[in-house]
Amino acid sequence: MAKTREYNNESISSLKGAERVRLRPGVIFGSDGIEGCQHSFFEILSNSIDEAREGYGDIIEIKRYKDASLEIRDHGRGIPLDYNQKEGRYNWELVYCELYAGGKYNTLAGENYEYSLGLNGLGACATQYASEYFEVEVIRDGYRYALSFSKGEVSGELIKEPIRSKKTGTVQKWKPDRDVFTDIEIPAEYFVTTLRQQAVVNSGIRFVFEDELNSVTEEFYYPEGVLGYIKEIDEGKGFTLPVVIEGSGKGRDRQDKPEYKIKLSLAFAFNNEINRLEYYHNSSFLEHGGSPDKAVRNAFTSEIDKLIKQRGKYKADESKITFGDVQDSLIVVSSSFSTQTSYENQTKKSISNKFIQEFMTDFLKHKLEVYFIENKADADKLVDQILANKRSRESAEKQRINIKKKLMGNMDLAGKVKKFVDCRSKDLSERELYIVEGDSALGSCKQGRDANFQAIIPVRGKILNCLKADYESIFKNEIITDLLRVLGCGVEIHTKHNKDLSAFDLESLRWNKIVICTDADVDGFQIRTLILTMLYRLVPTLIEEGKVFIAESPLFEITVTVKPKDRKGSEELTFFAYNEKEKADIVREHKGARISIQRSKGLGENEPEMMWITTMNPETRRLVQVIPEDADKTLLKFDMLLGDDLASRKKHIEEFGYLYLQDLDLD
Repeated sequence: MAKTREYNNESISSLKGAERVRLRPGVIFGSDGIEGCQHSFFEILSNSIDEAREGYGDIIEIKRYKDASLEIRDHGRGIPLDYNQKEGRYNWELVYCELYAGGKYNTLAGENYEYSLGLNGLGACATQYASEYFEVEVIRDGYRYALSFSKGEVSGELIKEPIRSKKTGTVQKWKPDRDVFTDIEIPAEYFVTTLRQQAVVNSGIRFVFEDELNSVTEEFYYPEGVLGYIKEIDEGKGFTLPVVIEGSGKGRDRQDKPEYKIKLSLAFAFNNEINRLEYYHNSSFLEHGGSPDKAVRNAFTSEIDKLIKQRGKYKADESKITFGDVQDSLIVVSSSFSTQTSYENQTKKSISNKFIQEFMTDFLKHKLEVYFIENKADADKLVDQILANKRSRESAEKQRINIKKKLMGNMDLAGKVKKFVDCRSKDLSERELYIVEGDSALGSCKQGRDANFQAIIPVRGKILNCLKADYESIFKNEIITDLLRVLGCGVEIHTKHNKDLSAFDLESLRWNKIVICTDADVDGFQIRTLILTMLYRLVPTLIEEGKVFIAESPLFEITVTVKPKDRKGSEELTFFAYNEKEKADIVREHKGARISIQRSKGLGENEPEMMWITTMNPETRRLVQVIPEDADKTLLKFDMLLGDDLASRKKHIEEFGYLYLQDLDLD
């Protein structure tokens, strides 16, 4: 029996001092990884923002040093660090060594920081506890104060010296501790994103970021606040102009709870190319939304539904719009502040205040109703667009059901897909699918293959151009749906309404290699390009994973008659040339012998033995793996060959068309 430790009254213990954070950083910061480290930075930044929002200093300077240490300098009143008569302790102890201590607990009474980002009294202390070192310099009341900490413990006494300066402010420099966080290398993108967000919701504050690591300095300043940010996101492409609405109110979450204040600034625009929802509360970005998100969803859906009914635009028995239909064309940035906030946790990614949700819902409904009355032309455009979104979504849902039945149904394909010839092996590491051109090629390939691991499916003629066709046309095409069913991995859809049409699953692919096998002539090249286009649009991951190949078929069969030196008679040797150069090399090598050259007439006319040797035998065939270039280059190439870029296609033919004239029958 395993030995057990004794569990008694002395088994219970508590963490004390810095250990409360250093041993359990995830409790305060949400994570002991890079996200937690980032949040510790934001805690210090929040305090400087609160001070600036109160009207003390309009510039906050942030610096990232090469060794990952951080510095935040503000020009506020300076954190009080001196002796606190009421508490009987120094304020530096309360701020930096005491969890749940600070100057923001009486916001309802209007004492300090009416609308505060940092309310819990945890941030400064917790960040200090989680740092390798933490240094503070404060200028206020005609004095310069300085204090240092090391791994959560004070190192040295508080320095206080008189200074001749009317300026005030706080500088805090620290290095996150690798003993606390698994990663302290905060990426530059985090600082850029966070500071831009804070500049948006704090329109009077300028943020200056100096990145010593990358030798870059950037400023973030939005004098128009959320409206300026919406204009930047919208890029002038919206079908309505950006609008900002602002308001304030008072209320309570429950009758027995105290009344608190809220103010709101919300900007929106309607845009078919860009859609985004961003919520901020007391400057904190609400990644998970909460109350503001619920209010926006309710208000916009309700008022636009009402507008559609007023216009009589719903068809008989048509279902109502959903918020998803609205969201497809909506940009919203909401910034709210309240004197009391219920965050879900210390990371402040969601709020749950009942009154904030109710206030925002009613306020938005009223403002939207007025907006639609005052902007009738925009309201009419909006009604048509949201209904188009809705009907597109419903059509996609019907397609999704039908296509899943077609592509993901019975896996016994031999009798379900026309002329598909399966192989015997179930070993996915060796199974190969040959996509061949036409029924005649099917016959020669079927006889020439190794039936153990090589399967064949023919395509009849030139398949649909999937680059230009819409999804509805694509999935009505029997050849394409048969090919997709045989592949077995579903499809990848990249439009708003079709993205879940059929979940793509690489693990469900039934083949190790997909080999495109067409004639070595102009028609064969075009069919090959159309098949590649289909794969590129519907299952691009197969190309990215190196699963797609092109089987090169020979252009020439060359018979050389030679006379052996050691015996009488003659002997015929057969060679295959895949291009003109190879043909010339073979002819040159056997100069003087009798040579017969026969141009390939197509795969369907090849003998099975020839098909095996030249196209299907892994030991002798030539396969070209299709490797994707840069995604943008690939798209441009397909668009040039098969898309709407007629000018580029004409230029390409003018420059390179002569290379293919030899393949044309000009007689």
